[in-house]
Amino acid sequence: MTDPLDPRTARRRYVVVSALFWLPLGLAIAPMVALMTERGLALAAVAGCVAAHSLTAAALELPTGGLSDVLGRRAVLAAAGAFDLVALILHALGTTAWVLALGMALKGAGRALSSGPAEAWYVDTVHASAGPDAELRTGLARGSAATSAALAAGVLIGGALPWLLGLGPDLGARLREATSGLVIPLSAPALLGAAIEVVFLVYVLTALPEPPRPRATLRGVLRGVPATVVAGVRLGGQDAMVRRIILSAAAAGSALVTVEILTPGRAADLMGSPESGAVLFAGLACAGFLCSMAGSNFAPLLARRGGGSERAVLVGLGASAAGLLLLGATALASLSAKPVPVALAVLGYALVYVGLGAAGPSENDLLHRRVGSAGRATALSVQSLSLQLVGATTGLVLGHLPAGPPRWLLGGAILLAGALLWTRRPGVAKEAEVPQQASSLLSTGSRTEASTPREGTP
Repeated sequence: MTDPLDPRTARRRYVVVSALFWLPLGLAIAPMVALMTERGLALAAVAGCVAAHSLTAAALELPTGGLSDVLGRRAVLAAAGAFDLVALILHALGTTAWVLALGMALKGAGRALSSGPAEAWYVDTVHASAGPDAELRTGLARGSAATSAALAAGVLIGGALPWLLGLGPDLGARLREATSGLVIPLSAPALLGAAIEVVFLVYVLTALPEPPRPRATLRGVLRGVPATVVAGVRLGGQDAMVRRIILSAAAAGSALVTVEILTPGRAADLMGSPESGAVLFAGLACAGFLCSMAGSNFAPLLARRGGGSERAVLVGLGASAAGLLLLGATALASLSAKPVPVALAVLGYALVYVGLGAAGPSENDLLHRRVGSAGRATALSVQSLSLQLVGATTGLVLGHLPAGPPRWLLGGAILLAGALLWTRRPGVAKEAEVPQQASSLLSTGSRTEASTPREGTP
């Protein structure tokens, strides 16, 4: 058995693996819809492909989290990379609706598999090296910042690459001709992402050592995964702190969907045409990721200056809610390019992402101090699932609200309610009892590391 990595090395590798995972997906974001329509898909078919991604990710979220807790972080993270590799290739080269839908479904499976293993690996490694009292916020913040930076870079490169291929000697036309239309300029970002996915796979398999686990059997997995999932859901219902974290993630999902659905139309109104609005939206999406990165980097300082992780979550979610409410207040001015409403809208947009970025690392710091290693990835999957489900529900409700401020204010009100959950601290006695309870609930027989009953607590 090798010695565990020191916290600094573990943090650096966690940052690298976070960036390598999200950069390929960021590359495919900008040209995704345009590529599908270029292949002949109608808007309804494109929506069906996107739904295939969302439904697959939601259906597999909890089982894959349990799989990570039973089989190990590295194996599941590598499987996520393999699914994404195949998905990106199908996305780039697919020419029919069913192939593109299959690619999106595989991408959804990869998204579900990736929800938790890297972060759980980082926390497990730091705890094994420095003990359960080790500081986690800095590493979690840097991992979140790396994710945002990778998505921002991916969106910019993915949006610019097809355009660059059409300049000068028009390499895009040569690619199209040489491949009989199989590879077109809009395919290039996804193919580049597939190449980076190979690097990700190699890095995961070589740079993320884990403590040895008992040999997994099919019977053990079939028994262990459902038990771990049930225990994770029970913990969310029994622990007040974990419940607040899950509800806060749900509120954040509502806010993100509100911004992502309503911003493209508002950008088109401001610019005067859908085409120029799409360019503005791409720039705003990149700016949003950068704001989220800045908020994540600010999270440890906010927690230190604010008196702890709970206060940092309150401030972060409160700032984000204020930004969304500001966007709602300026929605009536969306058809006007007057500088004051536009400046206030930009400020609101930035606050949404800075606030969510600042709250996330502190929320997860609290979560990891409540949940033991045997159920860590499952708990992260429960958190992610709540974000996705409430976000999807908010998106459906938005379509039935009147245009203008009411649509923005819905997400703002939900996020404000999530922030208000953090105005009261839970009882100290309850906090002291939960980790032992969590260790009991989340033991599945696959657990191998020796720990005290207070594992995962400060």
